[in-house]
Amino acid sequence: MVEPQWLGAQEAGLWQSYRDTHRELMRALEARMITNSGLSGADYALLHPLSEAEDGLLRTRDLGRSVGWERSRLSHQVSRMEKRGLVTREECTSDARGSMVRLTPLGRKAIESAAPDHVAAVRTYFFDHLTADEQTQLTTLLDRIAANLPTTCATPDCDE
Repeated sequence: MVEPQWLGAQEAGLWQSYRDTHRELMRALEARMITNSGLSGADYALLHPLSEAEDGLLRTRDLGRSVGWERSRLSHQVSRMEKRGLVTREECTSDARGSMVRLTPLGRKAIESAAPDHVAAVRTYFFDHLTADEQTQLTTLLDRIAANLPTTCATPDCDE
């Protein structure tokens, strides 16, 4: 059996720092969003691409791909949002096997109300602590890492 190449102290520290920072950043953003808008991070994650889509309408599988969620997670979240009047489900007119998710006027109002504070929170918790050069460097590093990750798909029918 080949001995694994364990992380060195510096690598382990960096990896732990990245994981901890990401977790705490997401927690802080989620807590602020819930407090200030009543939306969860999952609500916002789906409302955002819907708000940018033509007529606020996306095919369910495309919405799932945009957020990287499995079909069951997406279905449960859409159901919760549908009960609150933020979205509706519709049949896909071009493919009877598919379905669509539409942003309702209430959903649009919710994201338009939440977005300014969310952007302010992202700036406060993230960008305000980085110089322009550091932002460029971080983008370069993250793009390099992303380019070397295996390609995955959030839904089994992603190649359709």
